[in-house]
Amino acid sequence: MTTSDEPIYYTQKGFDEEQAYLDYLEGEKREEIVRRIEEARSRGDLSENAEYDEARTEQRDNEAEIIRRHEKLRRAVIVGEENLTIDKVQIGNFVKVECLWNGKVVDYQVVGSAEANPLEGKISNVSPVGAALIGKGCGEVVPVEVPAGVREYKILEIRIPE
Repeated sequence: MTTSDEPIYYTQKGFDEEQAYLDYLEGEKREEIVRRIEEARSRGDLSENAEYDEARTEQRDNEAEIIRRHEKLRRAVIVGEENLTIDKVQIGNFVKVECLWNGKVVDYQVVGSAEANPLEGKISNVSPVGAALIGKGCGEVVPVEVPAGVREYKILEIRIPE
């Protein structure tokens, strides 16, 4: 497994959620898997015990996920909301933009790549749109290179999380 020392940016909320999930994997999930392994062992012959094999596979996958999440948190940089402004788009800001090619108005929160979830309106700072918005101010028209060509977004509002 190769590791990188490149930082992974989080909002405080995103970092807390990542830590809570890691705690779940190391605690409740790990204990549940151990119980399932013990139950499967109690049934006898392990060579033909699909429940045992399934639980051991789940244990392996859970331990790998724990290692992966520890690595992410080791590289975490929390973007403090106390440093956010509404002058220029930064990681953590909410941004209302108008899609100039269709007139649609969209709200995004620019977050680090580990927190990105387009279905929740959270776009990564390294995505084409997120990267183009970083450092720009209200009223600016921002061109974004996408597979379909160049799309322009106009920044209507920059907000700080409440």
